[in-house]
Amino acid sequence: MDETQDRRAALTPLAQRLARRIAASGPLTIADYMAECLLHPEHGYYTTRDPLGASGDFTTAPEISQMFGELLGLCLAQAWIDQGAPARFALAELGPGRGTLMADCLRATRGVAGFHDRAEIHLVEASPALRARQEAALRGHVVQWHEDVAGLPADLPLFLVANEFFDALPVRQFLRDGEGWRERMVTTRDDRLAFALAPPSRPAALDHRLADTRAGDLVELRPAADPIIAAIAARIGAHGGAAIIVDYGGARSLGDTLQAVRGHRREDVLSSPGAADLTAHVDFGALCDAAEGLVCTGLTPQGVLLERLGITERARVLVRKMEGPGLEAHIAAHRRLTHPEEMGTLFQALALHPPQAPPPPGFNMRTER
Repeated sequence: MDETQDRRAALTPLAQRLARRIAASGPLTIADYMAECLLHPEHGYYTTRDPLGASGDFTTAPEISQMFGELLGLCLAQAWIDQGAPARFALAELGPGRGTLMADCLRATRGVAGFHDRAEIHLVEASPALRARQEAALRGHVVQWHEDVAGLPADLPLFLVANEFFDALPVRQFLRDGEGWRERMVTTRDDRLAFALAPPSRPAALDHRLADTRAGDLVELRPAADPIIAAIAARIGAHGGAAIIVDYGGARSLGDTLQAVRGHRREDVLSSPGAADLTAHVDFGALCDAAEGLVCTGLTPQGVLLERLGITERARVLVRKMEGPGLEAHIAAHRRLTHPEEMGTLFQALALHPPQAPPPPGFNMRTER
């Protein structure tokens, strides 16, 4: 194996464990490294803390303003109405953070006749720390938690939202080498973690990328995403529903997008295993490819979607009761969610729905899959 970069890592407890594992069984894929850093039962980032907010490491859209969750909730409610308002359905969220988005969704849809009475609330969350926060946020509602998407009901229409969920799923990285690829790995050098390249190979999953890449290009695969999307598509295809996915990324993976964030600042991805959040951009094209049998919208920038759903009108209603610092924060939140220079174009959204159903509100581009 040829070493390509030396990235020194602080000797966190997890770094020491990873070094011993590499010494015993060889280098780790980037996906294995991410999985250990994020979900190790003792030292994993998500299993040991609440990472959100000013005192955490990053802030998501639902934590910026209630308007985000309200509008996505009403979007799903309209999709439910457009599909005949099924008598029983699953209202689900993947990676619900502190439960803020779902709480805002439920508050905004209280006036939608029958929506709450017929909904079963399901949250897919692996973090014990965050489950506790979600339970507090959703007090008064009956909620069912699941370790993974397989636990979602298989016999009900599924109306689902996933905000900043897929970016945290582990990726594998491959560097184009002639007509083949060399996988980027994590190894050790001088008792420190370092990047390296595996020998050339020809993974079948990358055959289609030979046509749109050239030597030296790096692409990322997210193996865990396909079965998740397939499970969602199977439920929606069989019983109806819709899925709204919001994340940062693009139509196709190209380039190294792996990043570590700690204390709202980026840092080297090998410097603090288990102590920093690790994410990579979402390949929305790959998600659509995995949604067999459903219609997948073309990508819609987050700012465009929120404007179509009425965020400016909602902001004007809320502003009537505000003044001083609260008013300034409200204006800043609207800008942060929608402006092209902030989250407005960095984050993209797509919707999945059955071919016989109209797209959810705000989504108007259709691509058959």
